[in-house]
This record gives sequence, C-alpha cells and structure tokens, in this order.
Amino acid sequence: MIGERIRILRTTRGVNQVQLAQALHVSKQAVSNWENNNILPSVEMLVVIADYFGVSTDNLLGRDTRPQLDVRGLTEQQIAHLRLLIDDLRG
Repeated sequence: MIGERIRILRTTRGVNQVQLAQALHVSKQAVSNWENNNILPSVEMLVVIADYFGVSTDNLLGRDTRPQLDVRGLTEQQIAHLRLLIDDLRG
C-alpha cells in the first residue's frame, strides 16, 4: 500500500526514482525497495516523504484517500481564491 502510494505520488509529480532519492537524501535502491514493498520507510522517513509530496502521513498509509491540493508557495489570498473556486464547483 505505501509503496503504491509513493509510486503514484512520484509519477504524478513527474520525478523518477533517482530524483526522488536525491530530494530525500536516500539511495535510489531505497526508493525502489519502498515502491516494490520490499522494505518500509521508517516513521521518520514517512514524515519526510509526506512533506515532500505535500500530503499527510495518513494519506501515505492509505488511511486518508481524499484528494489533496499542494498549496505550498501560494499566498493566503491565493489559497482563499482556490477555496472559493472549490465551493463554487460543489455548488
């Protein structure tokens, strides 16, 4: 489950295993092992992975599958606009 979530998040973001490994300061083999469910990331690494992808650890663990938007780098005003757009779409 965790491996599949990492793979989906990685490919959705358009990064390969080497790029993810470099961003997380781990080996490419570690990323490959996680994605193939050979080993599990440590609890500390789960937090780092979740932060990198802008998701919750619950999302990584498959406990919260609600879609999430990555709003990092946006101003509070821009986030407020997104909320209004979402409310309108629910409408």
